[in-house]
Amino acid sequence: MKAVKSITLLCLLVLCSLAIAGCSHKKETVVPTDQKTDENKAISQVKAEAEKMDAPQLRAAALKCKEALEAKSAEVDKLAKELMQSMVADKSGDKVKDLNARMTALNKSAEALGEQFQVYYDKLKAKGGDLSGLDLK
Repeated sequence: MKAVKSITLLCLLVLCSLAIAGCSHKKETVVPTDQKTDENKAISQVKAEAEKMDAPQLRAAALKCKEALEAKSAEVDKLAKELMQSMVADKSGDKVKDLNARMTALNKSAEALGEQFQVYYDKLKAKGGDLSGLDLK
């Protein structure tokens, strides 16, 4: 029964990581930014800040979120591989539990970044700004 739960959880985590990673094979250049995106920021605060921004600022903020999302996606993929290897090798499950907790935290963080990105993207679109290069993979 424990093995069935573990396999089910693994499948769920892999599906989540695939949803975050997307299906695109195209690699796009990302403009580096000097500020880090805060995924812990409340969405209401993000919306309030977006209201005050002009189109170039919104584009820069959306690019930062996109860059952070791509980094999280890479982390999720790496962790998913490690989780699969651990499930086979570690019969006690201690490492698997730790990896599952890390995966859950990464997915939560990526979800928050995705919500922030969508706020900036929608506001930029409403202002008629340049949306090129802001597609998520």
